[in-house]
Amino acid sequence: MKKERKVEEVKSIKEIIYNSAKKYADNIAFIIKHQEGKNKTYENITYKAFLEQINSLGTKLYNMGLKGKRIAVLGRNRYEWALGHITNLLGGIISVPLDKDLQVDELESSLIRSKADAIYFDEKYIEKIEEIKNRNNTNIKEYICMAKLPGYDDIHTLLEKGKKLLEEGNNEYISAKINEDEMNILLFTSGTTSKSKAVMLSQKNIASNVCAMQKVEGIYETDSNLAFLPFHHIFGSTALIVMLACGVRTSFPDGLRYVAQNLKEYEVSVFVGVPLLVEAIYNKVQKEIEKQGKTKLIKIATKISNLLLKLNIDIRRKLFKQIIDNLGGKMRFIISGGAPLDPQVEKGFMNFGIQMAQGYGLTETAPVIAAENDFKTRLGSIGVPLDNVIVDIANKDESGIGELRVKGPNVMLGYYENEEETKNVLKDGWFYTGDLGYIDKDGYIFITGRQKNMIVLKNGKKIFPEEVETLVNRIDLVEECMVFGMPDEEDKNDIKLSVKVVYNKDEVKEKHGDISEEEIRNIIWDRIKNEVNTTVPRYKHIMNMILTDKELIKTTTKKVKRNEEMKIILNEK
Repeated sequence: MKKERKVEEVKSIKEIIYNSAKKYADNIAFIIKHQEGKNKTYENITYKAFLEQINSLGTKLYNMGLKGKRIAVLGRNRYEWALGHITNLLGGIISVPLDKDLQVDELESSLIRSKADAIYFDEKYIEKIEEIKNRNNTNIKEYICMAKLPGYDDIHTLLEKGKKLLEEGNNEYISAKINEDEMNILLFTSGTTSKSKAVMLSQKNIASNVCAMQKVEGIYETDSNLAFLPFHHIFGSTALIVMLACGVRTSFPDGLRYVAQNLKEYEVSVFVGVPLLVEAIYNKVQKEIEKQGKTKLIKIATKISNLLLKLNIDIRRKLFKQIIDNLGGKMRFIISGGAPLDPQVEKGFMNFGIQMAQGYGLTETAPVIAAENDFKTRLGSIGVPLDNVIVDIANKDESGIGELRVKGPNVMLGYYENEEETKNVLKDGWFYTGDLGYIDKDGYIFITGRQKNMIVLKNGKKIFPEEVETLVNRIDLVEECMVFGMPDEEDKNDIKLSVKVVYNKDEVKEKHGDISEEEIRNIIWDRIKNEVNTTVPRYKHIMNMILTDKELIKTTTKKVKRNEEMKIILNEK
């Protein structure tokens, strides 16, 4: 039995970065790819150099009068995003990560609501920035580009100026004392700006979460990480700090289409992603196995390797070397979070010798509440609470299912300028998550669904759509789906379980050629009846299906906007 790792308890992100700069000084913290046409060059930033650049940029920000101010960060995942955000934190400047995919009006609203004084921005979004600048409705005084751009300050020039100030003896930024209990990050939850809430997080919230994860998750200084999760999302930005705390090398993706190429290019060994992406990678592996006619062979090999595993003989990575090579050759650990992961996908990766862990959390909990880890895993569960987090089930029903509530140093300070919403979720020292679930006899937590998504039938039976969606999504012709309750036309007091299915055009064409939408409907409907309805109790049977080739409406964190979809469904009825 492995023992929990000893980790030095720290209270702030400043301590984490300084510890890593000392412990991993010459390790590569970041790889930056520079590409001009077909020519590629790679720049390595060591941990020592990263801290030096932070201190140079921070010194210049203080010199510009931004001490104690608020700086927003807008852009793709890249080195300058990480540099800007961490520089804010180490100087006690409030960092406001913003979603790059927001429309101009929503972006402007976020800047106004957060009272940001300055913004680091990616040159790719210059049109949005110029429009906001011209409207002049925000409090922004400094527009700082992440690359050199005529008419704007840029991070690299400011950094050089700050370096000179440091050489002249300006130590104001370096010696800044951090109050780890104060708001240092203001983060908007996903959703449209009118509905989104601004979460106030402290350095203690994040640092406590990072330390707790280091104790149980096997991430090492020899690892290479591809930063795919958007940094503006708390899962992405906290994962970045976990990697920095562990001495890991981080690289940046070129986009969704290039994931496979990037995994190989950067010899990625640790990958953190949302289920949508993790499942897409797994499905691609399965498709390749099928294409090569090796499905039966892999099944036999899996049975043999799992049998040997029970005798403590692990040949998985040798046996499935070709599959691991298709994932870059070094992949050993995948972490999934943000939504429920199909247990079959988790089991599949583990059969190949790739460790998997599913985690659970919210923006309000900085983010991790519970996770599977090196010591405790159970398929379908979200693992166990982190060692500094207490999880309880409130208002249990006869099945032991109730709302998850949480206590711990990772729980937010509250919603910014929204006392009413804060009181709704923070009660008697507990944070109420809005998620329903249960804890088994061994302490593993299972999420059954969101409280607001639960479907209650006339007979009192409860259905969690997420559970049924997992089964429908296993059908290879299904790209994605949404399960919902539709009022029964014959009995308005009852609900008919229905599903909206987005079919995968390429998969349909490959398996069935050019067929009509009616034929596609019949094939998928037959498979739902035979592959889904036969595996669940009768009250969970899907009775109706809507078919489309249009993608479901989602938030920028890839969660389906159920209310928006229901409006469309009801209007089309």
